[in-house]
Amino acid sequence: MADQIPLYPVRSAAAVANRKRAAYYSAVGPGPGAERPSRYQLEDESAHLDEMPLMMSEEGFENDESDYHTLPRARAMRRRRGLGWFVCGGWKFLCTSSNCTPIPKDRHGSIKCNLIICCCDWLINVCQRKRELRARTVWLGHPEKCEEKHPRNSIKNQKYNVFTFLPGVLYEQFKFFLNLYFLVVSCSQFVPALKIGYLYTYWAPLGFVLAVTIMREAMDEFRRFQRDKEVNSQLYSKLTVRGKVQVQSSDIQVGDLIIVEKNQRIPSDMVFLRTSEKAGSCFIRTDQLDGETDWKLRVAVSCTQRLPALGSQTHSVELLYSPFSWCSISAPRPPGGCVRSFPRECDLFSISAYVHAQKPQLDIHSFEGTFTREDSDPPIHESLSIENTLWASTVVASGTVIGVVIYTGKETRSVMNTSNPKNKVGLLDLELNQLTKALFLALVALSVVMVTLQGFVGPWYRNLFRFLLLFSYIIPISLRVNLDMGKAAYGWMMMRDENIPGTVVRTSTIPEELGRLVYLLTDKTGTLTQNEMVFKRLHLGTVSYGTDTMDEIQSHVRSSYTQPHSQASGNNTSSTPPRKAQSSGPKVRKSVSSRVHEAVTAIALCHNVTPVYESRTGVTGETEYAEVDQDFSDENRTYQASSPDEVALVQWTESVGLTLVNRDLTSMQLRTPGGQILTYCVLQMFPFTSEGKRMGIIVRDESTAEITFYMKGADAVMSTIVQYNDWLEEECGNMAREGLRTLVVAKRALTEEQYQDFESRYMQAKLSVHDRALKVAAVVESLEREMQLLCLTGVEDRLQADVRPTLEMLRNAGIKIWMLTGDKLETATCIAKSSHLVSRAQDIHVFRPVASRGEAHLELNAFRRKHDCALVISGDSLEVCLRYYEHELVELACQCPAVVCCRCSPTQKAHIVKLLQQHTRKRTCAIGDGGNDVSMIQAADCGIGIEGKEGKAASLAADFSITQFKHIGRLLMVHGRSSYKRSAALGQFVMHRGLIISTMQAVFSSVCYFASVPLYQGFLMVGYATIYTMFPVFSLVLDQDVKPDMAMLYPELYKDLTKGRSLSFKTFLVWVLISIYQGGILMYGALVLFESEFVHVVAISFTALILTELLMVALTVRTWHWLMVVAEFLSLGCYVASLAFLNEYFDLAFITTMTFLWKVSAITVVSCLPLYVLKYLKRKLSPPSYSKLTS
Repeated sequence: MADQIPLYPVRSAAAVANRKRAAYYSAVGPGPGAERPSRYQLEDESAHLDEMPLMMSEEGFENDESDYHTLPRARAMRRRRGLGWFVCGGWKFLCTSSNCTPIPKDRHGSIKCNLIICCCDWLINVCQRKRELRARTVWLGHPEKCEEKHPRNSIKNQKYNVFTFLPGVLYEQFKFFLNLYFLVVSCSQFVPALKIGYLYTYWAPLGFVLAVTIMREAMDEFRRFQRDKEVNSQLYSKLTVRGKVQVQSSDIQVGDLIIVEKNQRIPSDMVFLRTSEKAGSCFIRTDQLDGETDWKLRVAVSCTQRLPALGSQTHSVELLYSPFSWCSISAPRPPGGCVRSFPRECDLFSISAYVHAQKPQLDIHSFEGTFTREDSDPPIHESLSIENTLWASTVVASGTVIGVVIYTGKETRSVMNTSNPKNKVGLLDLELNQLTKALFLALVALSVVMVTLQGFVGPWYRNLFRFLLLFSYIIPISLRVNLDMGKAAYGWMMMRDENIPGTVVRTSTIPEELGRLVYLLTDKTGTLTQNEMVFKRLHLGTVSYGTDTMDEIQSHVRSSYTQPHSQASGNNTSSTPPRKAQSSGPKVRKSVSSRVHEAVTAIALCHNVTPVYESRTGVTGETEYAEVDQDFSDENRTYQASSPDEVALVQWTESVGLTLVNRDLTSMQLRTPGGQILTYCVLQMFPFTSEGKRMGIIVRDESTAEITFYMKGADAVMSTIVQYNDWLEEECGNMAREGLRTLVVAKRALTEEQYQDFESRYMQAKLSVHDRALKVAAVVESLEREMQLLCLTGVEDRLQADVRPTLEMLRNAGIKIWMLTGDKLETATCIAKSSHLVSRAQDIHVFRPVASRGEAHLELNAFRRKHDCALVISGDSLEVCLRYYEHELVELACQCPAVVCCRCSPTQKAHIVKLLQQHTRKRTCAIGDGGNDVSMIQAADCGIGIEGKEGKAASLAADFSITQFKHIGRLLMVHGRSSYKRSAALGQFVMHRGLIISTMQAVFSSVCYFASVPLYQGFLMVGYATIYTMFPVFSLVLDQDVKPDMAMLYPELYKDLTKGRSLSFKTFLVWVLISIYQGGILMYGALVLFESEFVHVVAISFTALILTELLMVALTVRTWHWLMVVAEFLSLGCYVASLAFLNEYFDLAFITTMTFLWKVSAITVVSCLPLYVLKYLKRKLSPPSYSKLTS
């Protein structure tokens, strides 16, 4: 792919500059820079490594690997040559390169320059100072012991405060040239020498625009303030020496001990200390953090979880049911055998302990810390990882927890992964802003020509300003009013569309952006998929079972547990180990029934699923009773796991008769079809990792004491672990083509001696300080040999409704689709295939994991040689490539038909959006449904949120909110397309309306010896821009070139919009020529046909002007709407009716004669008829693409 793209990293750009510096120093000769050429010579030689077409090894990078972390990013520097670059240090670069760095002739001048640089450096550092993030030691329950001040735990999404609101809103308005021009023109009318009309003709439109904008911003800001206040004022229980106190979320400090109840939001980043759950663990919902709806298991710090309760002398046995109890008050046993515990003096304050936490990080999937208890002998040290944390914005799903706060406010993971919202400006507004600048130059040129022809007589500069004001209608202020009203109308149409119910427009300023999109970046979970897994296929090698033959599996499972040899009482546990481990080689061909039994048992045991039971509500309405009060019926049980695949597998085993009824950290219980309970002891658990792509578990059957190692994982990994077979690879390919997610299940029987040997080596590896992960993996891999292949499973992740046709429609419309997900690589690839994001005929290039610049170079060269293939890359590899080869990677990726980025953090998603904007200059759209998509949605030119299972965070932060992914098709193809075309026509027509009257003013002034006298004054000018022409012109927002159904049927029509041909300098020049022609005809015609009085010129020309505008609207319209006809006749009626009240401007006796009527008619026909003829000929000779469909 793109063989011509050389892989030059960022360093090569700097090397070019180094060559220039080397040449300069060599030219200077000996002196202060004499030694420098050698340094640049060395850098130049090392830079040749970057230009190698292919790296065979990375030895050339090992020595200076660290240098590349600090290299200047040349391309970025070339882009950042604006005001911000100058203020933040660019001036110093210019100064040192031009004044101070060359050999100084004046020693005092050099010292003075360096002094100025040092002072300004200090000033910039003070202004830009950010608090350095550091690791911290947090004492339990003692926030006053913190060594430094930490930020408040408050959430703030507001853009302004009371003092900055008005200046900020005004700045956002007047930073555009169009509005600033109107302000200057309006202010000039306070100068008597420059006044040419009434003040209200200038200030009324400008005041109306500003008032509407300020009110809209004030309402949005007030809503943000209310949302922030609601979150910050939530109450939480805080543990103190004196007991529990209620505190607001915003008052929580680092070091506080906070109690979080079930279904309550975690207010800050905490280390998990205690829980009311018997197992010492709890589940949390992280959908607002990482976008995954699956519950995550978190484990309390064992040192604090097993602390005894203070003062518990009576009913001490009951405390086993409530490890969360801080102290027990002697009381008679209530019905149900449970003692309610009340906090009196927390035992957490009876120990001296602290948590050492790493500095705040962006990564939400990792954490490093240490828990230390000082008052024990010897001191207890316990390492902390991600499973011991409770991040802010997650929700406790089971039990009640205590945690110690380690990060607050803007240092929490959720806030650090959220970008600040930006004020989005549409591309159409930027293009119109450029056109108004061109019009301003034309205005200045026309005024200078008038003063020149006048001969610069008298106070010519005052005449120049008066001409500027006379021709100021070239840039009409009604342009902003009409466009803003049009945007509001488009939003109203979107929300009223019955085909996309529930659509909400939250940013009304950018509806045209929906019609200019080139890149669509979408989330996976909850956006493309429903995140609902369904078990579809079980393959045993010789027999395959589908959804229609699951009853056969059920009968096999039932028969296997009713046979005498398999009936074992759960109570008759035997500690006698088996005589001999099961042989690894198959000796006798097993029956189908026994193979099904082994496969179902393995699937029911090899997972990380936990059954959760809701507590019964007691008489007092409280639900905090111990586990003995819980309802263990099947109707009351739900399964929770870190992956929906796991839940689907366990739910399937339940449907065929083997039910998981209970699980904790050390044991697991299954119920057979006959109601018998089988108990298994969990000896070791090996969780799934993206590197290993498999998970395993070692269990002991309590009834037989047999030890079995079960494992399941991706076929690519498991194929080398299981015994030889001839069917696995073929069946995996078949299931993948059906869009199923495959897992290979295997087992290995272990003797007691084998397990004891493994356990000793495993524990030794876990305690090692250096290379712990590698040593642990090596020990586990010693078990993964010649495992018995049991089965292959296929699970389907249900797609959202109509995802496939919607993605196909978007591709046909020329939109490139990138999928950014936090999910695993295999899952993301499978969904990309099943959703047809990647077509079946297309190749997929999976970017190998890279950790260094050399590996990235090799892998990019391998990818460059691929043609027309989709790219799948992980977040870690993406980070490495962007560090060294940002431009090359983006350029290669943009040529792919589809890109899938997996294991992406929220910050990475936003970064990818910004990279596309910077490198391609195309419009981007981001769509997601979770809190982890907010940064991406806010960074994109157009953000779309879906209200789904993951909450409303994405939809509230988005510019547009929809209820289903399929609605994006109509939103873009119909509403986006029509909004852009309508606004383009409306903007150019409003400009035409200003240009034509300015042309008439220019002709009139030239006839009147270049006098700066206005042609129309007072109400005529106000009425021309409002009641006489406003309604017909604004009715263009109802125009459409093709019907909505046709736009959906032919998405190729959308592709033309990305080229911006509806509004360009070419179309703008056409409208300028039309305006000059019509303005000249109207004015010269009126001057030729008038007879006696000047007032007749005004009457004839103004009436012909109004009729011309109404006819031009009719010429522009492509599909008539009944409201357009009403607007035309209403405006004409208003003008005719107002003639009776305009005695000051018109001669009523003259305008009621036939002479007036035929003169006005003749001028109007001459100005409009040629344009109608040209439009007819163009449609016949060169019809537009949409006209072929409408015919």
